[in-house]
Amino acid sequence: MQRRILKHLTKYNILSTEQYGFRVGFNTDNATYKLTIEILNAMNNKLLVGGIICDLEKAFDCVNHDILSKLKFYGISDKDFQLFLSYLGNRYCRTTIYSIMTVRIVIKFQIGLE
Repeated sequence: MQRRILKHLTKYNILSTEQYGFRVGFNTDNATYKLTIEILNAMNNKLLVGGIICDLEKAFDCVNHDILSKLKFYGISDKDFQLFLSYLGNRYCRTTIYSIMTVRIVIKFQIGLE
């Protein structure tokens, strides 16, 4: 599934040039190198440099899955779209604290817990 979607996104040039994850030939080293060059260029031009860095490793788990409707806009077939929906839909969560289990709740979007 990932290969098919990535092939589609690459074929139609949908991905940003700053998308380093999940792409052949791109990795965090590329992103780190580009960021370092940008910082050094700014410092060489006597500009102030600041940054906010966020770890988005589990970002998908925190996304409201209603955003998946955009997949159709980008040309993802109905069959693939339905597969995503079936994977993400009708999910439930419950928590146990001190042997007391909470009620089961429907997950509209997830928050990664590890």
